[in-house]
Amino acid sequence: MPRRSKGARLWPESEERDARGKLVRHATWVIRDGTRKVRTGCAREDRAGAERALAEYLASKYRAPRDRNRHPADILVLDVLNIYLADKAGRHARPEETKQRVLTLADFWQPHTLADVNGKRCRDYVAWRVGQPWRSAKPDQTGNRPRLVTEAAARRELEDLRAAINHHRQEGLCSEIVSVVLPEKGVARERWLTRSEAARLIWAAWRTRQVMRDQRTKRAVGRHVARFILLGLYTGTRHAAICSAALMPTIGRGHVDLKQGVFYRRAEGAHETKKRRPPVRLPKRLLTHLRRWERLGIAKRAVVEWNGKPIRSVRKGFAAAVRAAGLDGTVTPHVLRHTAATWAMQNGADLWQAAGFLGMTVELLQGRYGHHHPDFQREAAEAVAGSPGQKWDRNTVNKTRRTSSKVTKITEISKGAR
Repeated sequence: MPRRSKGARLWPESEERDARGKLVRHATWVIRDGTRKVRTGCAREDRAGAERALAEYLASKYRAPRDRNRHPADILVLDVLNIYLADKAGRHARPEETKQRVLTLADFWQPHTLADVNGKRCRDYVAWRVGQPWRSAKPDQTGNRPRLVTEAAARRELEDLRAAINHHRQEGLCSEIVSVVLPEKGVARERWLTRSEAARLIWAAWRTRQVMRDQRTKRAVGRHVARFILLGLYTGTRHAAICSAALMPTIGRGHVDLKQGVFYRRAEGAHETKKRRPPVRLPKRLLTHLRRWERLGIAKRAVVEWNGKPIRSVRKGFAAAVRAAGLDGTVTPHVLRHTAATWAMQNGADLWQAAGFLGMTVELLQGRYGHHHPDFQREAAEAVAGSPGQKWDRNTVNKTRRTSSKVTKITEISKGAR
């Protein structure tokens, strides 16, 4: 039976054929709300996707109460999440992803009030969430095993719950502080690409051809992914900022100034967030590529385009290139950022300049990538291995050993000069 809820329900719409018997519309799920009919775009086999669309439809209709200073026991978690979606999600860099995480939270927290949010309930959420297949996984279509939700992903969703509760309290709608208990943060990934791995990945993307009816055609379908990889490696820019970059100042998007050679990563009119996106000077080699792409019409409005249109994501194409290059599954688009930081350190870049280039603090750069620097703990290592009474020049370019007698002579000369 179709699902009924709050007046709106899912209803199966049968397929239609024309007079010749040709299929003109597939069997799909629609939402019936009184006399109104809303298409979900989900096939009859995709009941889960249809229910997801119904949940989104109901959330868009519902208006959560905004009575002030209520007790947590009187406030539904669903109301808190709805207010957060209405007030905050639209301002995020990837609002659709925020929306999907909030809908996932709603599946678990819908019978609960804010008074139920405690350490045990948060741990129950993590246990319930970990191991579930991602809703975006389509093993029947791809033939691949579905990717499973990890503890890190569950923690990220609970961070959204915490942000929603904090926003609700800051609006003066709750009389007490409610805390969300997060699982411990996982160990930061150390994966980065060697030069040969990066070359293999670029060539794998460049040579990707379309497959139709199990036959490999001559149509190239991965060259935009190769261009994305070049930008990620040479600028260390995050996935979303590269995909949204335009070739001219555009409201809501960052842009590349090909004349000055500067990549303005933060969108026009956007506020600065903790994910810093400062302007970055483009390396000469990359700038040459970008100017050539524009000249040849490969990039017209956006830096990375597919069929003449800006792209929203390259995750699927990137994953295909990773498999074709024979790399392990831990290589994601974010690994390009790790790689850029690692290469900068390996080549002896100044910490302050490298941190500004990558849009991170010097402390984070030094703590996570500093061990790749050729001068990493060099003085300490030489001091430990040296003999007592010996001192070492702080000049990191040309190391010279100085004995205590030489230091004394330098001090005497200094005093004589005075």
